[in-house]
Amino acid sequence: MQERTLETWEQFTNELERLYRDHASRQVPHAYISNLLFRGHGDSTWKLETTLERETAEHLSLDQYFRIIKRIQPKLETLSAVKWETPTVSKYVDWAKNQMPLSEGECPAVPYLAYLRHHGFPSPLLDWTRSPYVAAFFAFRNRVKDATHTAICVFLEWANSSKSGATGHPEIQGIGPNHAIHRRHFMQQSEYTVCTVHRDEVVYYASHESVFGRNDTDQDLLWKFNIPVSERAKVLMHLSKMNINAFSLFGSEDSLLEELATTEFVIRGSKRSLG
Repeated sequence: MQERTLETWEQFTNELERLYRDHASRQVPHAYISNLLFRGHGDSTWKLETTLERETAEHLSLDQYFRIIKRIQPKLETLSAVKWETPTVSKYVDWAKNQMPLSEGECPAVPYLAYLRHHGFPSPLLDWTRSPYVAAFFAFRNRVKDATHTAICVFLEWANSSKSGATGHPEIQGIGPNHAIHRRHFMQQSEYTVCTVHRDEVVYYASHESVFGRNDTDQDLLWKFNIPVSERAKVLMHLSKMNINAFSLFGSEDSLLEELATTEFVIRGSKRSLG
C-alpha cells in the first residue's frame, strides 16, 4: 500500500490525474487491466474491513455464511416481495469446496449477497465505486468525531495481464457491476471485492488487509490518500455542482432531507462564515 497525507482537495485531484495516466499506460494489446476502484472513509485511521469482519472476529467459511443468509431469505422475500435465485445449501456446499478464489461468474448468489450488503446485513463483500467523486462523497458525507483526516482508497486488482496465487494465501477477487440488485447499486457505480483463503479443503472469508500488507507490485495495488477534514465544505460544494449528493446516490426521502441539510448547514454555512 502506498499512503500519502495531503493538505488540500486540489492535491488529491492532481494525484487522481496521475493515477489515471499511469492506468492508461498499462493498457497494452490483448492484456486485461482492471478498472480503478475507489472507496471513501470518514476517518483515515479506519481499516479496509468488511461489515462481516466488524460484526464477528470469527473467520466464517463460505458455506457457514451461506447457511446463515439462506436461513433469513424467506423472511426477507416475504417482507420485500423480491425473490432471489439461490441454490440449496447442499449444492452451495459442493460448489464452495472447489472455489479458489471466489469469482463473479461462478458464484451462484451474488445478487442476493450484494442486496444484503446494500441493506446493512453483515457481509463479506467490500464495496467500492468506479467514481472517485462518489468515494469522496462518502469520505466527507459525515463528520467523524475526533477525525482529522478522511481517506480515499484506490484499488487496482489486475495491474498486469494476469494474477498469481497460492493455496493457503488469501486472495482478493473482484465482483463487477453487471447484476440486477438494487437501483442504488447503479446510482453509486458500485463494484465489490471479496477476500478468501483455502485451508484444509475449506474456503474461508479472509481479511483484505492481509493481502494489502504483502505489498505486491504487479497485482492488488492500493493507494490511500488522507485529506484534511477541514476541506469538507469545499469538497461537498464541488460534488454538489456535479449532482453528487445523498439524494442522487440513495433516492430516498431521508436522503433528500440529508442533502437539504448539507446544503443549508455545511455548504451555505461555509459561505456565511466567509462573509
